[in-house]
Amino acid sequence: MASWSAAAKTLHLRPSDVCAFRNPAPSAFARAGRVSLLPATSRRSSKPFASLSGKEAVHTEKAPAALGPYSQAIKANNLLFVSGVLGLVPETGKFLSDNVEDQTEQVLKNMGEILKAGGANYSSVVKTTILLADLKDFKKVNEIYAKYFSSPAPARATYQVAALPMDAKIEVECIAAL
Repeated sequence: MASWSAAAKTLHLRPSDVCAFRNPAPSAFARAGRVSLLPATSRRSSKPFASLSGKEAVHTEKAPAALGPYSQAIKANNLLFVSGVLGLVPETGKFLSDNVEDQTEQVLKNMGEILKAGGANYSSVVKTTILLADLKDFKKVNEIYAKYFSSPAPARATYQVAALPMDAKIEVECIAAL
């Protein structure tokens, strides 16, 4: 009980809130294996996207078509979610070359076209995720990336992955504010 009491004081919780944590009412979050830090009386809905104000697919012929059952981007709640983009030339569906520099330039050009089709631009981007076939390419990618995103640069995560579609060297996804 001492640890609960200390935690409650640190988080400025009422005793009734602590009871809700210790004996939470079953909810969709709990059944799904997620933990909510809100007391049971403060939970909004068990449907996290119940308040989405419409969802609209974005598509442009100026960027490569999706390689599977997904959209190039989705607009929802004043955000634009751009799917992972490869460095394919839209007209041919092939890579310009096998080097990471050329693919990075093409990825970011393709992303720019998708952003434009969705009513955004590079300065609207708030988060990017970069997937690299080889993390040794990090410096080369940063040099090109910096030409497209000015200060303040978007939040970002970069990962090396085992493989990318079509043996790409790089894939980038982003979220932009509208």
